[in-house]
Amino acid sequence: MSLRIGFTGDVMLGRLVDDHQRRRSVDAVWGTVLERLRELDGLVLNLECCLSTRGRQWQRTYRPFHFRADPDWAVPALERADVDACALANNHVLDYEEVALRDTLDALDEAGIGHAGAGETIDDALAPAVWTIDQIERGATKGDTARAVDVALVSFTDNTPEYAADENSPGTAWIEIDVDDAQTQQRTREALDRARDADPDLLIASLHWGPNMVTEPPDAFRRFSRWLIEEGVDVVHGHSAHVFHGIEVHEGRPIVYDAGDFVDDYRVDLELRNDRSFLFVLTVASDGRPTELRLHPTEIDDCSVAEARPAVAEWSRDRMRGLSAQFGTEFERDGEALVLSLEENDEA
Repeated sequence: MSLRIGFTGDVMLGRLVDDHQRRRSVDAVWGTVLERLRELDGLVLNLECCLSTRGRQWQRTYRPFHFRADPDWAVPALERADVDACALANNHVLDYEEVALRDTLDALDEAGIGHAGAGETIDDALAPAVWTIDQIERGATKGDTARAVDVALVSFTDNTPEYAADENSPGTAWIEIDVDDAQTQQRTREALDRARDADPDLLIASLHWGPNMVTEPPDAFRRFSRWLIEEGVDVVHGHSAHVFHGIEVHEGRPIVYDAGDFVDDYRVDLELRNDRSFLFVLTVASDGRPTELRLHPTEIDDCSVAEARPAVAEWSRDRMRGLSAQFGTEFERDGEALVLSLEENDEA
């Protein structure tokens, strides 16, 4: 029996998304993708905002954008999509200062939604989110054999160093993306060791890295991702560029260099199309081994996510194939989705 765990790019619930949600149903933000999300056995996303109505905009350094969503609707929306865990190591979790970060942590904790990558101190920010996916509980048919998978998530960012947590101050798990940097190795290994203490079947590293609107990862990201997998990570879940990047397979494990944007209110670049991406669905075998990655095309419409229209889906599939070709990655087609066999694409 296998399990299916979904991954999304940036989920930004502030500004116009927040305004729209005050006038529509809680689950409207997930649009026509909601049913697909709820059919998954697990779901991980990058939460690109804080969940609070308190705090003031960060003014200590120049920040052009500040993202905050009302937890009264945002938390129920996350619950409706059956979100298991949120990566919080990013450049917006402190947009409304420490009080809003604390509200975010409290809101997720009260809802039983895991989180990693931010906390009261660097020690807290490096702590993994750990949870168990029980397939019977998540909708398997009567008579199926129970299958539980233990999952651990760690989260890092190289964005906005002024948001970095330290031994005495709240913030993010900030690192340099440099596999040769001693502090990066030490901090990353500490988080991975703490995750492995939970003896997970699946270990996820979620990274909010690099600048906006770039179309491929630099060599440093490729080296770091491969090192993470060699250190025992099963899935590299990248985001930050606002546009999706190609996918690489290393030692049978997928590297999603950038998952693009899933929900936001951002201005659309008509060439790079930051309103188009995928829901990335990983199939995990009964022994905890990732076997397949399935990409369902999505697009952002009216501050919610939607199943991509046929022409949009074709554009996204063609672009993903082109971006992934440099890594030797080949996809099959199944309906509107792209399908990546991790065993067939393993360069090792």
